[in-house]
Amino acid sequence: MRVVAGTARSLPLKTVEGMDTRPTTDRIKETLFNMINFELPGSIFVDLYSGSGSIGIEALSRGASKSYFVENNRNALCCVQENLSFTRLDKKAIVIKQDVLAALRNIPETEVDFIFMDPPYNYEHEKHVLTILKDMSYVTEDTMIIVEASLDTDLSYAVDLGFVIIKEKRYKTNKHVFLKKA
Repeated sequence: MRVVAGTARSLPLKTVEGMDTRPTTDRIKETLFNMINFELPGSIFVDLYSGSGSIGIEALSRGASKSYFVENNRNALCCVQENLSFTRLDKKAIVIKQDVLAALRNIPETEVDFIFMDPPYNYEHEKHVLTILKDMSYVTEDTMIIVEASLDTDLSYAVDLGFVIIKEKRYKTNKHVFLKKA
């Protein structure tokens, strides 16, 4: 796994050992960031369920001004911090060692541009996160929420929470769903 583009382009990233995380492949990461690349410079990015931190690091490498990394697994946190240090992007990063649902209430921004989440599949973590995000003042009509989920994950309930699905990009084994406040 590596940084695909930007200031840290081609630098290798460490991954968390074991089966607790599923790193987003370089090809899927590249496709995702090609879709949002023009809105990234100067943005505030939030990487929930960070794992190795590769998504937030990619955002910083491509010009985000700040990225939050939210993770509560100790091994994953060490990996995030090592990757941030190695890519020299640590000065633009805020690492939060906390459960995602609690951390959402501790992001001190007036507005966040991107919120990316890649929770464990098939546990409905997405629904719990979206339920909290709908009431967070830093989530505006301009905030893009990106959910990485299994192909069979149904996010149609998001409409009832006040979100609209902007688009969905399907891959062989998973998908990205893009949402905004309605």
